[in-house]
Amino acid sequence: MDVLKRKWPDLTPISRQNLWNSLLLQLHTSRLVYHRPPVRMSGDEVNPAAVPVPVQDVQGDGRWMSQHTRFVQECKDAEGWELVQCSVWRELFSPLHAINFGIAGDTTCNVLWRLQNGELQNIRPKVVVVWVGTNNHEHTAEQVAGGILAIAQHLISCLPQAKVVVLGLLPRGERPNPLRAKNTTVNGLLRSWLPRLGSTQFLDVSAGFVHSDGTISTGVMFDFLHLTASGYRSVAKPLSDLLLQLLDETPEERRASLV
Repeated sequence: MDVLKRKWPDLTPISRQNLWNSLLLQLHTSRLVYHRPPVRMSGDEVNPAAVPVPVQDVQGDGRWMSQHTRFVQECKDAEGWELVQCSVWRELFSPLHAINFGIAGDTTCNVLWRLQNGELQNIRPKVVVVWVGTNNHEHTAEQVAGGILAIAQHLISCLPQAKVVVLGLLPRGERPNPLRAKNTTVNGLLRSWLPRLGSTQFLDVSAGFVHSDGTISTGVMFDFLHLTASGYRSVAKPLSDLLLQLLDETPEERRASLV
């Protein structure tokens, strides 16, 4: 721990402990994993939202690691996955042979760790959709946006033929609040930063969620955070339209993929 404190003095105690647990886990499982340097903020400050760490097994049932292991295995076995059994998924995304690697509660740090530990092996997707950040409660808006940027950069590095779509964070809370304002700031930073990566684009899917009086309805978010079926459809439709455009290859691209 002292080594981590000297190397990354700006990490919070929680982030430093998570990083330490990540290193112990890799040593315990005898897995040698190369981690790209975390995205830095201004100067030499390390962005804690771009440090890959697994979720601590606080409850002791190993569910998060079990899901990660399942995703890694399905990268090897699957041929057209349908992991989300809901009508919207079956209607819009199952025909595209989509796979869902989402785990509830994950932060940018957790997603980075999973991507660097097997979840990109044995797959060659044409498009990758990234939607993460609203659970980064301990990080600033700039750190969250930097963590999402680090994920996009890692995807481009590992999957150079794929196009990356980053979904904007949704508003949260029944009425205007600091977390909703932070998500809005994150989206603004992503709009500015992502075009520099080239094969990455930002998609805002928040249209219609906030009423003119600033409130959010339980019709789209039953607890003002998690989506209802109607809320999922509001997000899925513009995403589906974009995916169909991205997957509509030119004749040259189609011939190249056949080769």
